[in-house]
Amino acid sequence: MSRTRSRSDSIREDEELRLPRAPGLFRRFWARHPFLADVLLTLLCLVLSLSPASAISNSTMPEATYIALNVASLTMVVAGCSTLLWRRRAPMGPFIASVVLGTVGLFTGLSGGVVLLLVACYGLAVYKSSRTAWVFYGIGAAWFLSLTGLLMLVRSSTLTGATAQQIGLDTALSYVALGLIGTLVGVNVGERKRYLAAVIDRSRQLLIERDQQAQLAAASERARIAREMHDIVSHSLTVIVALSEGAAATPDREQARKAVTSVADTARSALTEMRSMLGVLRDDESPLPLAPLQPVPPRDTVEAAQRAGYPALLTVVGQSDVSPAVAHAIGRIVQEGVTNAMRHAPTASTITVRLEYTPQTVTIEIVNDGISGEIGSDGFGVRGLSERAAHVHGTLRSAPADGGRWILRAVLPSRGSAPTPFDATRENKR
Repeated sequence: MSRTRSRSDSIREDEELRLPRAPGLFRRFWARHPFLADVLLTLLCLVLSLSPASAISNSTMPEATYIALNVASLTMVVAGCSTLLWRRRAPMGPFIASVVLGTVGLFTGLSGGVVLLLVACYGLAVYKSSRTAWVFYGIGAAWFLSLTGLLMLVRSSTLTGATAQQIGLDTALSYVALGLIGTLVGVNVGERKRYLAAVIDRSRQLLIERDQQAQLAAASERARIAREMHDIVSHSLTVIVALSEGAAATPDREQARKAVTSVADTARSALTEMRSMLGVLRDDESPLPLAPLQPVPPRDTVEAAQRAGYPALLTVVGQSDVSPAVAHAIGRIVQEGVTNAMRHAPTASTITVRLEYTPQTVTIEIVNDGISGEIGSDGFGVRGLSERAAHVHGTLRSAPADGGRWILRAVLPSRGSAPTPFDATRENKR
């Protein structure tokens, strides 16, 4: 049993073709288990921070104070390192914890937050933004350096004081240096990560837009084929019906024979156009070009109406020097306009077709005086004519006039051109 392939399946397959698997077994493992990676990183940071966080032994320090200082220092380090478990969702937490530990270290001479600051600056750049990482690194560096300078001013110049000043300065510089290293590495990794995410997102958008444009192009082509089919079938059947009714009504065998012959010619012409129209839908080794069919010239349309017994008259003013797209639109508009007059105004005393060519525009005017009652607007004829006029950037109006007349008037540019498939798709999207 064949399985229907969904559109999402095709998008996933296309993405796999564009995006190779991440290199390295370990990288793929850590990517699939981010929480495990955070736990191991937290433990590693904790192990590296415990030793620097131990208080230096001092004979003048009471034992209870020494123990309390160690317990407090180790507790702060454990609490600070535990914030790394949430470094992806809240990267500011580890950074604030490292600054607090570093501030305490300037007063106590301990440096238990140095490794934490390195990882925290890296996390800010990767999971927040490069701008945020540089801003907060600058704030942290300014804080450590200014606080160290202030402590160096207030401490005494004794040997113990000088030693404490040197330890504090070393601690501040280690925080600044390691924070800079973490920020630089994080900015590099974070920018690459965000760039890849943007490329992947753009690839998804292009795939979706490709499918949408294909659907819009297919819809536009279906509409074009529907217009062609409507014009061919509607006009031909109207002429055939009129000729058949005339042949059945006339007692003259010769006139009936001519009418039947015209019916056969009209049907044969319609079949030829239908074959040409359907030929573009075939998928063979030599497909026909997707070009519009050559329409029936306006003179042939009027002559067909005259053979069917309708009082049609054609008037042409000017030279018919127009683009192929406009010539196609003229032929179809005249064909559909005359067909509508034959269908809806069977008692018309005249059907006038006037074509006026100028260097800039072409004016088509089809007038009949046989309209009686209301004309419905549920069909596709007038809508198709409006689409044809708009296709070459022209306008069309079909409405009743005084004296029981109906006027169809279209104004087209002489050099109008049909939009390309891309332009047509973009126009449909709007």
